[in-house]
Amino acid sequence: MLSALVAAFVLAAMPGGLAYGQADPAQAARAAMLALDKATLALAEAQKSNDRISALTQTVQAYEEGLSALRNELRRASLREATIQGALDAESERLARLLGVLQTIERAPEPALLIHPSGPLGTARSGMILSEVVPALQAQAEKLRRGLEELTALRALQERAVDTLKTGLSGVQDARFELSLAVARRTELPRRFVADEARMQALVESADTLASFADSLMAAPEAQAGPSVTDDFLSVQGRLDMPVLGQIIRRFEDVDAAGVRRPGYVVATRPLSIVTAPWPATIRYLGPLLDYGNVAIIEPGDGYLIVLAGLGQLYGEVGEVLPKGAPIGLMGGAETSNDQAFLIAVEEGTGAERSETLYIEIRKNGTPVDPSDWFAAGKDRN
Repeated sequence: MLSALVAAFVLAAMPGGLAYGQADPAQAARAAMLALDKATLALAEAQKSNDRISALTQTVQAYEEGLSALRNELRRASLREATIQGALDAESERLARLLGVLQTIERAPEPALLIHPSGPLGTARSGMILSEVVPALQAQAEKLRRGLEELTALRALQERAVDTLKTGLSGVQDARFELSLAVARRTELPRRFVADEARMQALVESADTLASFADSLMAAPEAQAGPSVTDDFLSVQGRLDMPVLGQIIRRFEDVDAAGVRRPGYVVATRPLSIVTAPWPATIRYLGPLLDYGNVAIIEPGDGYLIVLAGLGQLYGEVGEVLPKGAPIGLMGGAETSNDQAFLIAVEEGTGAERSETLYIEIRKNGTPVDPSDWFAAGKDRN
C-alpha cells in the first residue's frame, strides 16, 4: 500500500492548476486542416466550373482563410504546449525532493510506520486521514494524465500539420496562377465606358495628392457616361465585406509612425493575398499613383469611390464593371512555400508574416468618410 501512496503523492505534487478542458486549440487546428483539404478539392472542381474566375477566387479565399486559421491555431497550440511543459519543468525539483523523502519512508520497517507517537488512537486517526486523501490524490493524478495526453497530442498535431501545410501552400500558389490566367483571358465583363488613355495619363501626372486625383477622376467626362452601376450602395452601409483578409492596424485619421494622418484604413496582410471588390463597381483607375504603389479605384455607386492602394498585381481594365467579390488584384511580396518557415513564423507569433499593407479609403463626392461606417469588420475596435 505504501508504494501506491508514494506514487499518489508524486502525482499529486505535479501541477494541478493547469486548466485542462479549456477551448481545445488542437481541435480547432484539425478543423483548419480539414478546411485546407476541402480547398484542395475545390481547386480541382474550379477547373471544370463555367465561371472559372469566380470559382478560383473563392478557392484562393478558402486557402487563405484555412492557412490563416491554421497559423492561429498552431500558435495557440504551441503556447498551450509551452504552458504545460513549463508547469511540469517548474515542479521537477520539488518532485525530486518529495520522491526522495517518500522513498526513505518506504524503506522504513512497516511495524515502525504503524506506530503513532500518540498511541493507538493517533494511529487510527492517521489511517482515516490517509483514506480520505487517496481519492483526492487519484483525482489529481487523473488531471495530470489528461494534461500529459494533451501535451502528446499537441506535439503529434504539429508533426501532422506539415503535410497539410505543404499541400495548402502549394495549392494556393496554383490557384493564384490559374486565376491570373483566367482573368487575362476574360472577355465577358460589361464595360461602362472606354477610357481615354492620354487623358488618364495627364490626370496622373498632374496629381499631387490622392485627393486631387480622385476629384479630377470624378470630374472627367467618363464619370457621366453610361448608367450607374448600382443605386442601392447605401443599403449595404455597415455590412460591407472587407476586400482583403488581414488585420486593421490603423483606422480613420489615426497618426502613423511618421506623424501622418490618413482618412482611411491600413490593413496588414500576408504576401500575395487576394483583393476583391466588396460591392459591384466600375473600375475607374488601375496603375501606379504617387507614392501609393499600385492603386485600384472603383466606383460602387454615383458619387462614391473606393480606393485600394498598395497592391502588387492588378486585374482588369478601366471601364469594366466588376461583380461583387470579383478579384481586383493580389498584394505584393512573395509567400514562401517552405513549411518550416511557416512553422517558425507560427512559433514566433510576431506578426511578421503580415508584411504587406493595403490602404483603403472611401470617398463621397470627393470627401473621405470613415470606413468603419461601411465595413462590418471596422466596428470592432478592440
